Amino acid sequence: MSSMSADTILVNARVHTLAPEHPHCDTIAIGGGRILDIGDTGLLAAHRDGSTEIVDLGGATVTPGLVDGHMHPIQGAETTMGIDFGGITDFATFTERLRAEAECLGPGEWVRGWNLDYALFAGRRISADSIEDAVHGLPCFLLFFDGHTALASHAALRLAGIHGGREFTDSSEIVLDSIGHPTGELREHTAYALVADTAPALSAKRLRKRVREILYRIAGTGLTGATVMNGDPATFDLLDELEHSGSGLPVRLMCGLGHQPGSDADTVRANIAARDRHGERWRGGLIKLFLDGVIDTGTAWLYEPDTQGMGGSSFWPDPGRYAETVRTYAEAGFQVATHAIGDRAIGAAIDAYLGAGVRAASGAPHRIEHLECLAEHDLHRLAAAGITASMQPLHMQWRAPDGSDSWTSRLDPRRAALAWRTGDVLRSGAPLALGSDWPVAQYDARIGLAWARLRREPGHPDAHVFEPAQRLSAYEALCGFTTGATRAQGDTDLGSIRPGNRADLTVWAQDPLAVSADELVHLPIHSTWIGGTRIYRAEN
Repeated sequence: MSSMSADTILVNARVHTLAPEHPHCDTIAIGGGRILDIGDTGLLAAHRDGSTEIVDLGGATVTPGLVDGHMHPIQGAETTMGIDFGGITDFATFTERLRAEAECLGPGEWVRGWNLDYALFAGRRISADSIEDAVHGLPCFLLFFDGHTALASHAALRLAGIHGGREFTDSSEIVLDSIGHPTGELREHTAYALVADTAPALSAKRLRKRVREILYRIAGTGLTGATVMNGDPATFDLLDELEHSGSGLPVRLMCGLGHQPGSDADTVRANIAARDRHGERWRGGLIKLFLDGVIDTGTAWLYEPDTQGMGGSSFWPDPGRYAETVRTYAEAGFQVATHAIGDRAIGAAIDAYLGAGVRAASGAPHRIEHLECLAEHDLHRLAAAGITASMQPLHMQWRAPDGSDSWTSRLDPRRAALAWRTGDVLRSGAPLALGSDWPVAQYDARIGLAWARLRREPGHPDAHVFEPAQRLSAYEALCGFTTGATRAQGDTDLGSIRPGNRADLTVWAQDPLAVSADELVHLPIHSTWIGGTRIYRAEN
């Protein structure tokens, strides 16, 4: 036991340390941003001096700080503009919302929206024609919930200079009708960015404000950290600005840099030069790649075609270039994260990691993001190599019990049964990190924890349970958002409460391991702490 004086001592708490050697305690001594000691109130005598703050938690529960293993809080600040269509599956309601928005806009403004459900277009084509009357001929840009498909109005297409098809350096596509005219559907980022980049952009000041607001809202749900995907050196500049203004960053961030199939040598050099950039509460060191799209539109890469004959292509026209790029960044010391949803994409990512070495120079294992359809033989290879599976069970909220949703209907029943195999991943011994992929799904980790435990909609006990054998226990789910997410980042001094670790903590009004998963989504967060500093405190 250390005899150092503590800056803060938390007392009268129920503490789940997630450290097997000392799983529970009621007192935590913190000094210099780290855990000095854990135990009982006897720590007061060992670590208290005249300047020590004693915080009585009144029986609240403390866990390691929650960490979201995959989200986009900065990109999301720009994409979550306009109408949030979450939960709307009725086409008439959808067009009414568009019409009301269009009637409120001034000259030069665009109709914007996000979080569209593919179910809106069941039985109809995703097309500009379907929304033209509702938006009164104005430029309109709408993003589907998964961030892989967008819908643009005719005016928006014209302003972006899109009059026909184009060749891209990846599998992005401007969807055309039978006579070669753009329908308005744009698949994957390189295609829809042509329109998104034409729309009025946020000012730098407003972007900073929105990002800060989002990060504070995230902290209010119990999160103390996150892995941020798809940044660039300008993102790092923004994080520096946020950290050195106001009260700093309210969550600890690991921020990845992006590389696309069409990225050139200058991009590689810029990324490598930015690898070690960091601040007090953020750092780089991660590269993010894409190997496929999504199952819903046939852009996921599958071992066998989907029910509509699609899914046979990688996001990279030459998948061998993907493997070369993995090796380039791995040799430059990066941890590599790959978006791989389809089973063949997952297998190709594993192949590339095995060829390049499965760990980064930091010792962190390379990681695969999403793994929505994981083949049995690749599950065993994943576990044997120790590659992290970074998964988001709450993405199952768009599935339908009868299999009529766009995800399930694209797969035959055999493969659909291999959905989000979180339980199998843990049982195999592979590392598992859990997250939200916000703004694809809700950033509130309590919702993510509930979906991991229930595999159904929280608050609806009679709702259909998807693949019940894949449900996680309360403890396993909590580990996915703590030890699993931090180890996925290569952080060995986060994710558990033990002497020497950084004092990142989430304080709950009640024990999250003792309440039901249905109750968990409404369980109040008492406070969050980063490095021993209280960042968020609930209002009384």
